[in-house]
Amino acid sequence: MRELREEALAEEFEARRGRLRAVAYRMLGSFSEADDAVQEAWLRLSRSDAAEIDNLTAWLTTVVSRICLDHLRSREARREDPLEARFPDPAVREVDGGDPEHEAFLADSIGLAMLVVLDELSPAERLAFVLHDLFVLPFADIAPIVERSVDATKMLASRARRRVQGARVVPDADLARQRVAVDAFQAAARAGDFEALLRVLDPDVVLRNASAEGLRVVRGAAAVASGAVVFQRMALAARPVVVNGVAGVTATADGATYSVASFTVVEGRIVSIDILTDPERLRALPG
Repeated sequence: MRELREEALAEEFEARRGRLRAVAYRMLGSFSEADDAVQEAWLRLSRSDAAEIDNLTAWLTTVVSRICLDHLRSREARREDPLEARFPDPAVREVDGGDPEHEAFLADSIGLAMLVVLDELSPAERLAFVLHDLFVLPFADIAPIVERSVDATKMLASRARRRVQGARVVPDADLARQRVAVDAFQAAARAGDFEALLRVLDPDVVLRNASAEGLRVVRGAAAVASGAVVFQRMALAARPVVVNGVAGVTATADGATYSVASFTVVEGRIVSIDILTDPERLRALPG
């Protein structure tokens, strides 16, 4: 009978794994760390008296959130330069679909640019924003996790929301419109048309490139356009994908992925480009 109960509990947990992984990924920006947090939640559940849990989904969400909060606090304490943002793992899917479970996980993914901004928030601000604005949890449920009053928790989420909105990381809703801007950018770069690149780039565009050497940030349309022309001369094979819910491109060389790029398009112009070119991290991305 005990084995049957454990098997049933494991099935209940697996039915919620996708949601828990989505929460953890948006909190941590890392697939491997998100999976570790979810696995830790399972270990805590297996050691608990499940019969005493009234709402398993809420209990597990709270546990995963607390694990992620502890991880974020530890990460913040280790960070030598608090202004240096971590570059999140990109969530990539094919334009025309793919694995149904993976598609469900990515359905409400937030852009890399937003994840970068979230990483600049305090751990409590990030948790309040993610749980309330992205997963619609009531503040009354979030407050005990961050050990604040309900009103103070609302203020945490409000500050985070202002940072996100102020950073202009909310892209155009129409994916097809995003793709028009990305295609125009690629065509202009291939043609070496500097003026056409400037027309599709926001004057204050920011490009972030996470390579094996670290994170490099380029600001301004002229600088980004110049780099795009040089990059296109590498003659890499490129194909359109969706990266964290927005238009993106993967580039390959000799059959291996060379880069994954995500474009944030606002009112038809590209305001940020986030590129991962670190070979080790690219190989570790979910297939």
